[in-house]
Amino acid sequence: MLFNSVHFFFFFLIVTSFYFISPHKYRWFILLLASCYFYMAFVPMYILILAFTIVVDYFAGIFLEKAGSKKKKFLILSLVVNIGILAVFKYYNFINENISLLLSNFGVNNPIPYLKILLPIGLSFHTFQAMSYTIEVYRGNQKAERNFGIYALYVMFYPQLVAGPIERPQNILHQFYEKKTLNYEDVAAGLKLMLWGFFQKLVIADRLSIYVDAAYNNPQNHSGITLLLASVFFAFQIYCDFAGYSNIALGVARVMGFRLMVNFKRPYFATSISEFWRRWHISLSSWFTDYLYIPLGGNRVSVPRWYFNLFFVFLVSGLWHGANWTFIIWGAINGLYLIFSIIFKKPIARISSILQLNKFPKLLTVIQIFITFFLAVFAWTFFRANSITDASLIIKKIFTFKGPLFAEDPFLIMYSIIGISILLIREFFLEFYPGISLLNNKNVVIRYATYTGIIMLILMIGVFDGGQFIYFQF
Repeated sequence: MLFNSVHFFFFFLIVTSFYFISPHKYRWFILLLASCYFYMAFVPMYILILAFTIVVDYFAGIFLEKAGSKKKKFLILSLVVNIGILAVFKYYNFINENISLLLSNFGVNNPIPYLKILLPIGLSFHTFQAMSYTIEVYRGNQKAERNFGIYALYVMFYPQLVAGPIERPQNILHQFYEKKTLNYEDVAAGLKLMLWGFFQKLVIADRLSIYVDAAYNNPQNHSGITLLLASVFFAFQIYCDFAGYSNIALGVARVMGFRLMVNFKRPYFATSISEFWRRWHISLSSWFTDYLYIPLGGNRVSVPRWYFNLFFVFLVSGLWHGANWTFIIWGAINGLYLIFSIIFKKPIARISSILQLNKFPKLLTVIQIFITFFLAVFAWTFFRANSITDASLIIKKIFTFKGPLFAEDPFLIMYSIIGISILLIREFFLEFYPGISLLNNKNVVIRYATYTGIIMLILMIGVFDGGQFIYFQF
C-alpha cells in the first residue's frame, strides 16, 4: 500500500480511529493486524517470508538471553537466516549472472539456473531491523521480548515497515507497552510532518522524476546540459522521495503517539561528505557504524586498516542498496571520498589559509556546501544510471557541456524549480535560523496560511500517478 494513495488515506483514518477507541490491552493487536494488511496489500504471499524470520528471531532472542557462553551460536544462526533470505531474493540472480559472464569468457555455460522471483517490498529494511534486535540482545543492551505479538509488531510496525527508519529495539519496543492518549500536540505535529512529506513526494520528487527518467533512460539522445540538469534534479528527487516517505512515516506514528527516529537532517547543507552521511539516511548510517564499522575496528586501528574499514563499509552499503554494479560503484565512490577527505584534510586547510578564506567563514561555508553537493551529484549519477555504460556516457556528455536543453514541457522545469526553491528556503531557515518557521509559527494566521498554501500547491502541481517510492526496491 502506497502512502500516496486514496487506499492509504482511508486505511490511516480507520486504523488510527480504532487504535484510540480500543482498550489499551488490545491496541498492539490492532496495529499488528493493520501492519499485516498493509504489507499484504503489495504481494500477499511474501508475508510468509516475514513471518518465518520473525519466528526465528523471536526464539533466537530468548535463547540468546538464556544461553550464556553459547549465545554466540544463536546469534550466528539468526544472522545466517536473515542474511541468507536477503541473499537469495536480492543477490542470487545477480551473483549467478556474473558467474555466467565469467564462465562465458572460457567458453563454459553456467549450469546454475536463474530464479524467477520478485524482491519482497522492504526486505532490506525489516531484515536490518530484525538483525539489530538480536545483536542488541546478544550485547546485553536489550532484554529478549517475551510477547510474540509485540516482537512481531516491532518488525512489522506499518509506518516504517517497508522503507524505514530502521529502528533499534531500545527506542520502539517499550513504546508498544505505553498507553497513548489522543492529544492535540501529537496530532498536530504528526499531520504537519505528513503534509510536508506529501509535498516532498508529490510536488518535488514525482515531478522531477518525469524529467530525470526521460533523460536517464535515453542518455544517448540527450545533451550534456540536459543530463547535467537531470543529474541535479535526481539529487533532489531521491532526497525528497525518501525524506518524504520518512516524514510521512514519522507523522503517521506521531499521530498515534509514537516517536520514531529522525532519518534526515538537511543533508544538502552538509559542508563535507562525512557530515553528509551523518545527515542522510541516519538510521542506516548509524546501523552500519554500530554493527559493521566499529566491530571492524573503526578508526582505532592502523591508518591503512582504517581506510579499508571505511571503504569496505561503503561497498557493503552500495550492495545493500541494490544488486547492480552501479550501486557498488556508487558505494566505492563515497568510500573514496571519505578516505581522500582524510588524506587531504591538512593540505586543503593550508590552501584555505593561503587564500584567506578563514577570514570569511560564511563564504567558506557556502563553498564547502556547493563542493559537497556536487560530489554527491556525481556519485548519484551511478546510483540512478541503468548501467555502468550509461553512467559513463552521461558523465562524458556532462563534461562536454554541449547541446540544447531538453525542454519539451517548459512548465515541467518551472514547477520543478519552484518545488526545489521552496524546499531550499525552508531548509535554509531550519539550518541557520531555526527560530523562524512558517509551519510552526506562533501566529495562527501565518501558520494556517502556510498549511493552506502547501495543500494548494500539492493539489495544483502535485503528481498523482501513484508513483512508487524509490527505496521500496531496496
